[in-house]
Amino acid sequence: MKVLVTGGAGYIGSVLVRQLLAKGYQVRAFDSLKFGGDALYDVMLNPNFEFMKGDVRIAADVDKALEGIDAIAHLAAIVGDPACKKFSEEANETNWDGSVLLFNMAEAAGVKRFVFSSTCSNYGKMPDPDSFVVETSELNPVSLYAELKVKFEKYLLEDKKDSPMCSTALRFSTVYGFSPRIRFDLTVNEFTRNAAIHGVQEIWGQQFWRPYCHVDDLARAVVLVLESPEEKVRANVFNVGTTEENYNKGMVIKEVCKVVPNVTVNYVDSSEDPRDYRVNFDKIKNELGFTITKTVPDGVREIYTLLKTGIVTDSFAQKFRNI
Repeated sequence: MKVLVTGGAGYIGSVLVRQLLAKGYQVRAFDSLKFGGDALYDVMLNPNFEFMKGDVRIAADVDKALEGIDAIAHLAAIVGDPACKKFSEEANETNWDGSVLLFNMAEAAGVKRFVFSSTCSNYGKMPDPDSFVVETSELNPVSLYAELKVKFEKYLLEDKKDSPMCSTALRFSTVYGFSPRIRFDLTVNEFTRNAAIHGVQEIWGQQFWRPYCHVDDLARAVVLVLESPEEKVRANVFNVGTTEENYNKGMVIKEVCKVVPNVTVNYVDSSEDPRDYRVNFDKIKNELGFTITKTVPDGVREIYTLLKTGIVTDSFAQKFRNI
C-alpha cells in the first residue's frame, strides 16, 4: 500500500511517516513546508519514502501528489485555536477548501482509504461538568479551528458517507511528547519547558479539563485505522486517547513538578477558557483494540530529558511553535 501523508513534515505527520516506513509501507509526504522540512531529513534516502512539496489548496499540486496513492492520512491544516484565529483566511482555505479539494480529487482518482485528523476540541464545553463526552455527544465548537474540523467531519461522514472511498475521522486528544518537528507551544511540552528553563509556571484556570495523548499513540491510531476492516471504520468517527488520561491543568503541572525540581507554580483564577471537556475513549478500545503506550508523566520525562541534554539551544524560538 502506498500512503500519502499530508502535513508529513509536521508534528504528528513526521512521526506517522516513520511508523508507516517501519511497517513496510511506501510513503509520500506532502507538505507546504510552512515550518521547514528538517523533520524529514533522516528519511529522505529511504527507498520507500518520497517527499513532494505542495499545497492542498492547489489542484495541480494535489493531482500530482495523488499519483499511485492507495490511502491518505490527511493531517495538513492550520493547527490550533490561536493559529486559526490569527490566520483565519488561510485556515478557512486550508482546513475547509483544501480538505474538500483533496477528498474529491482522491475520490476521483480511486483512492481506497481516507483518514482525517480531527480534534476533541469539537466538544467545546461539557454541558455537565461531572460527565464524559462520547462520539455521539453534541458538538459545541467554540473556535474557528474546531468549527472547520466539525464542518469537514460532517462533509466526510454524512454528505460523503456513500462514497466508494472509505473515510474515517479521528478526534485527537491534546497532543504532547517528542517529535522530529518538536513543538513547545503544547500544554504538556510547554509546562515542562517553562519549569525546566525558568523554574516557574503560571496556571490560568487550573480547573479546565482536556484529554491528552502522546504523539506516538496518535500516529499509531492512524495506522490502526488504515489496517482495520473497512466495515469497522467506514463513515465512522473515533475519539483517540484513553479515558484515564483526562487531566485538568492543575493536574498536569503537578505531574511536571514530580519530575522537574524546584518549580514555582503561580495559580491564577480564570473562567475565560470556553473549552472544558473530559472524553471517554471506550469506542476505539472496544471496536478497534486501541490502547496507548505512553502517559502524560512519560511525556514530561521525555521533554525534560531532551531539554537537559542541551541539544535544543533555544526552546523559545519561533520554529518550535505554530504562531
